[in-house]
Amino acid sequence: MPRAFPDGFRWGTATAAHQIEGGNVNNDWWAFEHTEGSGCREPSGDACDSWHRWPEDVALCAELGLTDYRFSVEWSRIEPEEGMWSTVAVDRYRRQCEALLAAGIDPVVTFHHFTTPRWVAARGGWTDPATADRFAAFCRRLAGELAPVLRRACTINEPSMVSTLGHLAGVFPPGRQDSDLRRTVNAVFCAAHRQAVDAIRAAAPGVPVGITLAMSDYQAVGGPAAEARLERIRYRMEDEFFEATEGDDFVGVQTYSRTRVGDDDVLGPEDGVDTLVMGYEFYPEALAATIRRAWTLTSGEVPVLVTENGIGTTDDEQRIRYVRTALEGVLDCIDDGIDVRGYTYWSLLDNFEWAHGYGPQFGMVACDRTTFERAPKASARWLGSIARANALPDA
Repeated sequence: MPRAFPDGFRWGTATAAHQIEGGNVNNDWWAFEHTEGSGCREPSGDACDSWHRWPEDVALCAELGLTDYRFSVEWSRIEPEEGMWSTVAVDRYRRQCEALLAAGIDPVVTFHHFTTPRWVAARGGWTDPATADRFAAFCRRLAGELAPVLRRACTINEPSMVSTLGHLAGVFPPGRQDSDLRRTVNAVFCAAHRQAVDAIRAAAPGVPVGITLAMSDYQAVGGPAAEARLERIRYRMEDEFFEATEGDDFVGVQTYSRTRVGDDDVLGPEDGVDTLVMGYEFYPEALAATIRRAWTLTSGEVPVLVTENGIGTTDDEQRIRYVRTALEGVLDCIDDGIDVRGYTYWSLLDNFEWAHGYGPQFGMVACDRTTFERAPKASARWLGSIARANALPDA
């Protein structure tokens, strides 16, 4: 028999502005893509041309029977210089939200998804505590203008990825490798989230607000030294941000695989386990493990939304296998009393995957790199049928 999800369970897919819109020339990522030695495989260019083709993306979500579409606004388009506000850009996002609502789909708006305006980056970016104030001011004004069409707000997407990859590993902008700087950025992001929650609630009363966090199923492989190393890593990547979620309306869990930690270092994939184009293991069981941990860390007081989960692969049958196992884990969590309110697949479209360029294919929908024609894959129809039925059928 099919396993049913709770009434009102949300089904969505997600994108990010820089990964699909194209032409976001005024943010730190565009500058980084075009910096020699950055390690970026290719620039984003026109991406999926969703700045102009957003009606096609809305239509795809409706065609698939989804209830939610999570997307991000591009701060550098809306506020290209401090205090300069683009009514044209805001109107474009408003019209997208209106079209989603008309199609029966809730707009889930992320206010910061990896990209920062160049004018903010020039003043120190997320290493400057004043950036938290600037971001909160942006959130307050934009939330006020979009309040009638907002249905859920995500403040910051995966802040640990920006701090770690940008300020410790050096593969995101600003390309730094400084552990002390990374700790500073974590603290600024936590402050920015708390200020943004207050700003959005004040400007758009009644709109649920939360943060989306990158999580991994961390597993110690070894003795006490491995356990201690795991705890240190996980604190900077996850726990520090969970400490800033008290009082939020939800926490967004974003999980793709597990991380094996040894006595001396993070280990690679286990022998015999399939690996994916991004270099990590095919391990859909990680989603249930991280949902359980998020529920524990928030003492069962903050509802969980899966705001990203997916797989980069050219094998669409493998994508279906991955998502099926992940959804079985979600149902197990719900059966155990965990308040999981929705599942969002990453991503709607094959898009720009940051330093990896256009190689990894996470989309349920293919996007031609020349014509931008959208073509739903079998996995899109499959997930859409589950969303319509609100139930996972037998394998």
